[in-house]
Amino acid sequence: MATILGKSSSNASDTSLAELRQRLDLSKMPAHIAIIMDGNGRWARSKHLPSRLFGHREGYKTVKNIVRFAVDLDIQVLTLYVFSNENWSRPKHETDGLMTLYEHATRAELPELLDNGVQMRFIGRRDGLSSSLIAEMERATAATKKNTKLVLNLALNYGGRSEIVDAARKAAQSVLDGTISAEAIDETYMSQQMYAHDLPDPDLLIRTAGEMRVSNFLLWGIAYSEIWVTETLWPDFSSSELVDGIQAYQSRVRKFGGVLTP
Repeated sequence: MATILGKSSSNASDTSLAELRQRLDLSKMPAHIAIIMDGNGRWARSKHLPSRLFGHREGYKTVKNIVRFAVDLDIQVLTLYVFSNENWSRPKHETDGLMTLYEHATRAELPELLDNGVQMRFIGRRDGLSSSLIAEMERATAATKKNTKLVLNLALNYGGRSEIVDAARKAAQSVLDGTISAEAIDETYMSQQMYAHDLPDPDLLIRTAGEMRVSNFLLWGIAYSEIWVTETLWPDFSSSELVDGIQAYQSRVRKFGGVLTP
């Protein structure tokens, strides 16, 4: 999987949508963009703020801007890595604050998502999540299920290995039940057992904050995703930089394990 280390770009607040769209080949847009939103804590530390939660709150603002821009660009699916299984190892005051933020955001953003035709989904395990957060997740999912402009797929309490384990357990149970033979289990069947089995695999994986790893994110789905990494911390990530990532994607030749034909 190829990588490109992008450079920080200036904030694009003064750049119009038309100008940003002109930088792109609209016939070669990725259908599904997945983002590892990294750097909130480092952003807070760089600003000498008393808590990493200040960075997470600023990162929430970036999520709102990028979702709006994804709608403007007619992206079909945007998957965001919100909270991993491993993030529970962080200090309790941080995880508690994050869960409160997620619950607030899910409730507060619902009207705008409805207005803009955004379908909200969640992937990941429910273990450890509060009943009130789960209720807000279910309410948002039900309220937006008929929206077709953009699928906003939020990976919350998610791990790529956990997803594959859960898929394997479903497959094993089907074999025990006699609904499928072990020999009939192939990649297509396993893909259908994944959390978001009805969505296309990510075409483009973006990671902010310069880290060169995938951090247990969508391990099954990103097998042939193009990867673009930027040093920019997530709270500073702009619409212009999303365009940079899409431009990098559009410059690549996707062979999916094959060879180029003359």
